[in-house]
Amino acid sequence: MALWFIGIDPDSDDDHCPAVWVDTEAPHEPHLLLQGWLADEATNRECSKNSPRPDTEAVIRIPARMVALIREACDAAERAAELR
Repeated sequence: MALWFIGIDPDSDDDHCPAVWVDTEAPHEPHLLLQGWLADEATNRECSKNSPRPDTEAVIRIPARMVALIREACDAAERAAELR
């Protein structure tokens, strides 16, 4: 597995570090990996109205201030896909 670390939430403390990576060797195409806060039960129920969640998935929260990091990860994933 080749993980390309993009960055962590610049405003997080040492115990809460939402982060973004790109897995450049994922099967079929690069994948984004997001670390965030687990959503609470009320949020999970609301999200399940649109997209049922199997046990292998989780709803997480990422602060909006990380949009630039997520965009950077998307660009990196696209570049990695072009290199395949």
